[in-house]
Amino acid sequence: MDKVSSRTSTDPEKNVDASSVGSDQPVVNSELERVVWRKLDVWILPVVTIFYLLSFLDRTNIGNAKVAGLLTDLKMTPRQYSIALTVTYVPYIAAELPSNLLLKIVGPNLMLPAMLTLWGVVTTCQGTVKTYGGLLACRFFLGLLEGGVFPGLVLYLSFFYPRLRLQTRIAAFFSAASISGAFGGIMAYGIINLKGKDGHSGWQWIFIIEGAITVLFGLVSFALLPSSPDHARFFNEEEKAYVKSKLKEDGAIQDEVSDSFSWGEVGKAFTSVHVIIVGIIFFFSGVVLYSLAYFTPSIVQSLGFTAAKAQLMSVPPFSVAFVVTMITAYISDRYQCRGWVTVFASVLCTVGFAMFLGSTNHHVQYGSLFLSIPGTYLMAPAISTWNANNAAPHVRRATAIAIGFIMTNSGGILATWLLGSLSPPPRYTKATKILLIFSVLMGFFAIVNIVWLKRENNKKKATRTHLTRSQEAPGLGDKSAWFVYSL
Repeated sequence: MDKVSSRTSTDPEKNVDASSVGSDQPVVNSELERVVWRKLDVWILPVVTIFYLLSFLDRTNIGNAKVAGLLTDLKMTPRQYSIALTVTYVPYIAAELPSNLLLKIVGPNLMLPAMLTLWGVVTTCQGTVKTYGGLLACRFFLGLLEGGVFPGLVLYLSFFYPRLRLQTRIAAFFSAASISGAFGGIMAYGIINLKGKDGHSGWQWIFIIEGAITVLFGLVSFALLPSSPDHARFFNEEEKAYVKSKLKEDGAIQDEVSDSFSWGEVGKAFTSVHVIIVGIIFFFSGVVLYSLAYFTPSIVQSLGFTAAKAQLMSVPPFSVAFVVTMITAYISDRYQCRGWVTVFASVLCTVGFAMFLGSTNHHVQYGSLFLSIPGTYLMAPAISTWNANNAAPHVRRATAIAIGFIMTNSGGILATWLLGSLSPPPRYTKATKILLIFSVLMGFFAIVNIVWLKRENNKKKATRTHLTRSQEAPGLGDKSAWFVYSL
């Protein structure tokens, strides 16, 4: 394999514009190109996908438990249910940034499986609580242990995949969220039939069985996750070198000095314009996402279905979301259009909520879920990848990713109240109006970000042209001019 050095930047918060980097040429090896990404897709991606499936399932299965009798058995009001959901998000948000900054130091091969195993134990304990206070305690520790999962998994994948291949992989594991919505409904439908067995209610068995599955996989995963390409047992030395060369060529990794911890890089992430704009989109997206994740079974039940039937009827919209998410992720990676995919997602959400709000026909309202649910579930991997693509070196990228998910889960707090005590069924009128407005704003801020990034890229193009005409040596002068933002 021919190795060619890649240009790095002192301020590498940009994507490599390989076609314009002077005489440097990208590493090319068609045989290894086929092999290494296929191996990662076989060995890493399925494990990461199951991680997030279990994470989302264990966090949102309380929605299924609610329909199965949780509120009645624990004598909870809708307001108390919203409080229980909110309690999850406070430690969840607090854990995201420190968890992401520690991930590389501790080692993702140890930290991620440990979190998975421990929150599985907490989920199982939820199935044994007898009081509202016990449920609150479990929800707190669940949030604390799960807080670093999604940002950690996005960061972890960036250790292995170049940016141009990243969204399809993020979409693959995030699609586990939509799968968990479908899978959770099917499991809950079967599990609630265990009501009364060994003295446990149906909702308790939902937590016990799903938590036990998480613990088991968490223990197994200690043997499955490598910490980096250098420690991947399924790679030979040539394949390890090739993956690292592609990551360096792509700007995804830098040298040890650039990737070492720096508070300055943390600060730069908080002041980056594109991180702020995408953070706003993350907030709106989080409100929509968690509103649907927690309350879809309740929404479907309010349309006239029984509790058991509502679990099953929540499955089809999430199944469609999985398909749409994967198709749009492929298009986004193929044509590098993260921003326009985000705009498309906002359009789907807007139309879906408008249908639900504007009609009293239960068939139309149920059909609206086939637009709003796929819309919000395809948006998350698009903006997650967009955020990660435009932040480097490692510490700045880790911080930017964490900021995005802090904003998402801040939106989750609002979501727990919107369709809870603030907007009662069956119409959820106030909540639907707010979700409709937020859907429009997601598209608006995506367009603002596209315009801003494009303007910055034009400035860099002009600078590169000046450097070329002045025959300034590559690697000298304004190095950041050789990098462009991902649109």
